[in-house]
Amino acid sequence: MAPLSSPISSKKREIWKAAMNRLALLVVPVVLLLSLSFLLLRPHSPALIFSPQASDPYPRLRVYVAELPRALNYGLLDLYWSLPAADSRIPTSSDPDHPPPRAHSPYPDSPLIKQYSAEYWLLASLQPGSPFAPAVRVVADWRDADVVFVPFFATLSAEMELGWGAKGAFRRKEGNEDYRRQREVVDRVTAHPAWQRSGGRDHIFVLTDPVAMWHVRKEIAPAILLVVDFGGWYKLDSNSAGRNFSHMIQHTQVSLLKDVIVPYTHLLPTMQLSENIDRPTLLYFKGAKHRHRGGLVREKIWDLMVNEPDVVMEEGFPNATGREQSIKGMRTSEFCLHPAGDTPTSCRLFDAVASLCIPVIVSDEIELPFEGMIDYTEFSIFVSVSNAMQPKWLTNYLRNIPRHQKDEFRRNMARVQPIFDQSPVGRLGVVLCIAPFVAEWFVGSLQQNSKMK
Repeated sequence: MAPLSSPISSKKREIWKAAMNRLALLVVPVVLLLSLSFLLLRPHSPALIFSPQASDPYPRLRVYVAELPRALNYGLLDLYWSLPAADSRIPTSSDPDHPPPRAHSPYPDSPLIKQYSAEYWLLASLQPGSPFAPAVRVVADWRDADVVFVPFFATLSAEMELGWGAKGAFRRKEGNEDYRRQREVVDRVTAHPAWQRSGGRDHIFVLTDPVAMWHVRKEIAPAILLVVDFGGWYKLDSNSAGRNFSHMIQHTQVSLLKDVIVPYTHLLPTMQLSENIDRPTLLYFKGAKHRHRGGLVREKIWDLMVNEPDVVMEEGFPNATGREQSIKGMRTSEFCLHPAGDTPTSCRLFDAVASLCIPVIVSDEIELPFEGMIDYTEFSIFVSVSNAMQPKWLTNYLRNIPRHQKDEFRRNMARVQPIFDQSPVGRLGVVLCIAPFVAEWFVGSLQQNSKMK
């Protein structure tokens, strides 16, 4: 396949290169996860697979990038940057992208969209000259491919409809530009011989936004889906009345046996362990109090916590002011609360890791990225919803955690920061070091997949 035409002009090339470096660590673990699902069935030695110096006698993961019109990926960025008005969901002053800055990033900086930016960077990783070439080999013929990557910016498409489409029309099909694009993608992909050969089981869709590809998910369910969690797949629609099951999405469409949990892109800068300072606040949370679905638990916890001493509960949107408040709040707090919202996870967890603020995860239903290689219990506190709902229980528990344990949590957090960090330092070397752990995680999945076939 010919390289996709990127919207990056020569004037913006340096911005693009810097951004590629900053987000390298988001892309490489995912590529390696997918690579291992195929390569581990061959008699490789891990040293041969992951050592850049070693001569690898076996082919890398072969990726065919499905042929889609530019309007469904980079063309959407052109459309986004040409929009004359701000996102209707937020105040005009809170939209950093409209009017577009003269030297804007390649992907939107709006926090509503940036947190889901994996779709852009994964496609960029498959372009000629990408720094991730050692992990995969892009092939021109689908018959030579192990997997087929579908280059649709599903998140950007959905978010543009939510922010600039007719109010309340997102779940309707008529007059919905996002649905039109979804339909075009599915019709093109499923009509191709590559899909008909496998039934879609070797196709990859990036669906990091919980509402991406909302109308056609049943049709692409056999594929490998890259998601931030499964919350958007089996919870009731946010406008449903609790007992209206017509909007229920079947949980059987997603599975840890075939799909990959990927991290959000964190929005706050990384704090180094050497920069750690006194943290006078016990527990910090910034975000919306009122959420739908699982977020009802958040409201109850908020009411329990809001008047507790040494606890800060703030409402706010991550605009420029809110971002600075979040940086200060997370960097001066021992613990950062991570209750479920509309979905079990959010970029708040990865902002906490970047800020060395020990995450307190309150959720009975949560999937976390790369759990096979990362032990989240070494730097996070997991609390059941029932315990968190007891008055004083959570604050008493946190106050009784000894200093040495908090220091150990923070040291462990600093060690895993590079996996989620966006800095270019050692981006490939770090991933190569953790690759054996990724391999171990995938062995069980491969065995299960073989039985299912």
